[in-house]
Amino acid sequence: MNPLLLTDGYKVDHRRQYPDHTTLVYSNWTPRKSRNKDIDAVVFLGLQYFIKKYILHDFEHYFFQQPKATVVKKYARRINNFLGENQVGTKHIEDLHDLGYIPMTIKALPEGTAVPMRVPMFTLYNTKPEFFWLTNYFETLLSTVIWMPCTSATLAKQYRNILDRYASETSSVPEFVNWQGHDFSMRGMSGIEAATLSAAGHLLSFTGTDTIPAIDFFEDYYNADSDMELIGGSVAATEHSVMCMGTNTGELETFKRLITTVYPKGIISIVSDTWDLWKVLTDYLPRLKNEIIGREGKVVIRPDSGDPVAIICGNPEGKTVEEQKGVIELLWDTFGGMTNDKGYKELIPQIGAIYGDSINLERAEEICSRLQQKGFASTNVVLGIGSYTYQYNTRDTFGFAMKATYGEVNGEGRAIFKNPITDDGTKKSAKGLLQIYKDNEGKLQLKDDCTWEEEKSGELKVVFSDGKLLIDDNLAAIRERMSL
Repeated sequence: MNPLLLTDGYKVDHRRQYPDHTTLVYSNWTPRKSRNKDIDAVVFLGLQYFIKKYILHDFEHYFFQQPKATVVKKYARRINNFLGENQVGTKHIEDLHDLGYIPMTIKALPEGTAVPMRVPMFTLYNTKPEFFWLTNYFETLLSTVIWMPCTSATLAKQYRNILDRYASETSSVPEFVNWQGHDFSMRGMSGIEAATLSAAGHLLSFTGTDTIPAIDFFEDYYNADSDMELIGGSVAATEHSVMCMGTNTGELETFKRLITTVYPKGIISIVSDTWDLWKVLTDYLPRLKNEIIGREGKVVIRPDSGDPVAIICGNPEGKTVEEQKGVIELLWDTFGGMTNDKGYKELIPQIGAIYGDSINLERAEEICSRLQQKGFASTNVVLGIGSYTYQYNTRDTFGFAMKATYGEVNGEGRAIFKNPITDDGTKKSAKGLLQIYKDNEGKLQLKDDCTWEEEKSGELKVVFSDGKLLIDDNLAAIRERMSL
């Protein structure tokens, strides 16, 4: 599809609405407000993908390399059928096709950077005066692509902070946190691109994922190589259809066949609540204890329903002893383990648990806290993080917006801004040309209403200009920035 049609309909005629003799529009992309009181900075991710996928690939293949007459005819038909006969015109489309590249400069912070609220992640402006209309024409496409990877990367970092904190206090294997947050979200996301972009954000903080396309994403767009580095991985795991097919009366045999015949070694995650989770924990597993202890690898018990905190940690008000103890304590009763140097219990390496239903940040915190209170290391359990976390967001979760702050008309600069009297300050924009700098504490700050000389200095670097990608970043470097 012609990428010039990947936009809101109202964008197509803004060219004629700007003042006559407009020659430049300068805009920025900024997180303006956090809906999460514990988050005051947003992780930047996705611009390099946008440039490679949409500007360098889609524009090249579906616009510039197509016959001009074909492109113009299709564009005119779509716009006229959409808006009715009007004066949008096609000459500006023909001129862009003749030019043969996108005449735009994009300056950005490094991806993986945690960017404070109200500090722009990147700016963009046209490099040829006749294409002033192109800058904000990109707003819709940029917005729909970039808000999600930034949002998911930020939420994943919050999970990482929680799990790191408890692992440092309770666990002898804090490095296990790399795998402790596992992406289960793909099936619940709004589409393949959304699932992939979100999973990419997750993989900046963790290595566990079931979203296979995210691996290709980093190889295709961020110079990663799964032969040479760990992008992400998973383990063998069952689902309810597998367990049901073994029948209720044959569930013990299904467990035994899986751990001794199908997967005699390695990690196998087994759905364990198809019928009676407590029976699995207090009957089947004790009967299979020798087989499990003798395996080279880990059997992971996977509950999949109920209150995650109560199931994993126990519910003191539960009706049965099993409900009161919860999964981790029941596994300890059967298999035992060791008490580490920090004074917390860790299950033997051959057994563990994962919970991946309806996990959110608050529940992750509570699960770790409750385990600590009971004397267990937080790393006894893996959390499957799904669409309950990653799809329950919008562009407004962090108030993302792209706004123009500067323009030139008749060769004269105009510092522009918005500040609605009816707003609470969220939508107040920066003004004029922008510079991002680091203060004495190394924190990113915005200076607006700058001169061009000031704009050219600072932390924003040119990553794209006039059809060429000038900075081609890689996953390893982005992950390293995340860890700072």
